[in-house]
Amino acid sequence: MAPEGPPTPPPPARRRRTVRLRTMLVCLAVVPTVAMGAQVTVTAQRLLAQSEHLRADVEAGERIGVPLVGLMTELQAERAVTAARWAGSSVADEALRERRAATDRAAAEFRKIVGSGVGAPGSSGQGEGRLAAVSGRLDLLASYRKRVDAHSGSAEQAVGYYTGVIDDIIRAYQDEFSHAEDAEIAQESRPAVALFSAAEMVAREDTALTLAGPSRELASTSFSQFLDAVGTHRYLYDTWIVPYLPPAELTAYDRLTGSEAWQTKLRVENAVIANHKDTATGVKLPADVDEWPAAHHGFAPRLAALTTARAQSVLAHADAKAAGLQTEVYWLVGASGGTLLLVTAVVVLTTRSVLRRLSRLHTRTVAIAEETLPEVVARLQRGEPVDTGALPAVHGREDEVGQIADAFARVVAVSVDGHRQLAAERHGFGLFASGIASRTGNLVSRQLGLTEELQDTFGHDEALLAQLMRSDQLTVGMRRQIENLLILAGGEIPDPHTEPMRVADLLREAAAEVEDFRRIERQALDEASVRPHVISQISHLLAELLDNATRFSPPRSKVVVRAELVADGLSVEIEDRGPRVSAAGYEAMNERLHSAPPFSVLAENAHRLGLFVVGHLADQLEARVTLRRSVYGGTAAVVILPGGLLLPAQAKAPAPRPAEPRPLPERTPRPAVVRGPVPTPVPEPVPEAAPVPAADAPVALAPAPPQRPAAAAATPAPGPGARPALPERVPQTHLTRQLRGPRAPEPAAGRDPETPEEVADAWADYEEGTKKVEAELGADQP
Repeated sequence: MAPEGPPTPPPPARRRRTVRLRTMLVCLAVVPTVAMGAQVTVTAQRLLAQSEHLRADVEAGERIGVPLVGLMTELQAERAVTAARWAGSSVADEALRERRAATDRAAAEFRKIVGSGVGAPGSSGQGEGRLAAVSGRLDLLASYRKRVDAHSGSAEQAVGYYTGVIDDIIRAYQDEFSHAEDAEIAQESRPAVALFSAAEMVAREDTALTLAGPSRELASTSFSQFLDAVGTHRYLYDTWIVPYLPPAELTAYDRLTGSEAWQTKLRVENAVIANHKDTATGVKLPADVDEWPAAHHGFAPRLAALTTARAQSVLAHADAKAAGLQTEVYWLVGASGGTLLLVTAVVVLTTRSVLRRLSRLHTRTVAIAEETLPEVVARLQRGEPVDTGALPAVHGREDEVGQIADAFARVVAVSVDGHRQLAAERHGFGLFASGIASRTGNLVSRQLGLTEELQDTFGHDEALLAQLMRSDQLTVGMRRQIENLLILAGGEIPDPHTEPMRVADLLREAAAEVEDFRRIERQALDEASVRPHVISQISHLLAELLDNATRFSPPRSKVVVRAELVADGLSVEIEDRGPRVSAAGYEAMNERLHSAPPFSVLAENAHRLGLFVVGHLADQLEARVTLRRSVYGGTAAVVILPGGLLLPAQAKAPAPRPAEPRPLPERTPRPAVVRGPVPTPVPEPVPEAAPVPAADAPVALAPAPPQRPAAAAATPAPGPGARPALPERVPQTHLTRQLRGPRAPEPAAGRDPETPEEVADAWADYEEGTKKVEAELGADQP
């Protein structure tokens, strides 16, 4: 059975190692350079070896060839004298002793040089064996001389000894001058060796004719050797000598063969071959043989000079070629070294050029990707024009680096076109959303106007008045949601205020935007005021946070909002008693508050847009909004407004506030006004906030029509026994200019004689009376 357990995971794939471009370029240059250097080294070594071998041949030829030629010449002369002595010709003893003495001197010189040169450079094993054979045959020279003097044996044996030694000398000479390592020198050495062989054949003819003596009769064996010598030397001259002689030596040969002595030689040879007669004891030669000695003495020195000149020419050519090979090696090494340096310089310059271009391309690409392209995208999102000169252009280069740059330029162009199209779509969507918000805002404005008319008309019916107030509050919430849509679409909330507002009044205005405003408890200072141009934005931001706190906290719990001055500006803290949120949840919500979400995130959180709006407004105001856990277990939202948005108390010009009716102490609303608790939404978990999208471009807003401030118009103070008058809402005060619609002119209200402080106190008394009524109603219910 197979063992149980999880299957063995496959081995991780080996990551292929990436080779740097610099390394590849260097390798691409180093490999051919090394191969070229190796080839040059091998060639230089071969040429040097050939040069050394040629010099060794020249040295061996000069050291061994001269003694060999001298020894062969002396042996040939002694052989001729020995043959004449054997044939009975008149040869003086003194002449024979002188000839033998010359041969001994040549043999001694040969033994001395050979003895010191065995194993020398350039000597082959076969050549050393030939020289040793010649030296061994020379050791028998004395014994053969004694036989000749005693006339012991036959003439063929006496002459054959000298012929055998001379053959060994010729073979040794041929081995020394073979020059197998150089075809050209070997080709030139062939005529030299053939000349020595041909000269030996002519010498054998002379020996054979000398053996005939005065009787001109030869033994059959000697005659055969004569014929062989004639045929061999003619073949050698015609086949191996004349075709290979240089022009100068060929001219000397032509002069030799055209001489009278050489012509006599040919005539004697032809006469012997044609006119000989066979006898019982041998072969009878013709009388022409008597002309041979004189002819031989005439051409023999010139033939020896031609042979020697050919050998010396071969040695000189070999020496010159050895020197030429050395020079060629020097030039080869020098040229190769220069070429390698040139290749190295070209490789270094090319590599640096390619890498420099790639580095510039990389730097420009990174700069475009990290600086230029984000800036272009941001400008497109803001609806600003883009300078295309800052973007890379396609130049149509043909080299590879230029093609890469052109490809990147095309990618950037496609990306910019895509972002331009996306920005246009966002801008169009913003205009579309602004248009929808404007039309809906007109309807809301009409609804608020209708509600105000109903309040003025049916204000005596307290039950109906309570429902109208409820409807009015819901309509205000609808207006705030429409403004949220406008903010997220890229618009701005213009502020109709022209005077600074106290922080306490600002908190009151923000709380009035919330449906369940009765649960909000305000704690604010009056030491500072808010600048007029940001009142609506701050009020909207706080209203969203207060609405979120009232929605997601128990229905009867309080939501406390506190404002106080801190080192960085104004701190506004909103604290509820909502459900507990995890630390990760707070972290996610705060992250979304501080980053603008794309439209895709807004689409997924369409029912949770409050915190998105808060983040967008905080970014416009440069304020910091932080959500954290409160000490009561709920959520505390801390808003830090920068000090630049505030004015000190002494710098604030008090804005005229319309008087609000002060409720009578003895008059309380009837239970019918507030039957039962006002319904509040069921608590839900705190919604996750998401980043606010970056607007493509701010929506152009038209100037707001002059509107009277909130609660600017107030009814006169009621008389004794009458119900307190309600504050009058000014329509479209908190609406943006896109949401405002034309409004019928209203009658001018008279100036309220009461001061703003009295109006605030009256509103506070009214709220306190409302709370008492709610408490009494709550106590009456079972």
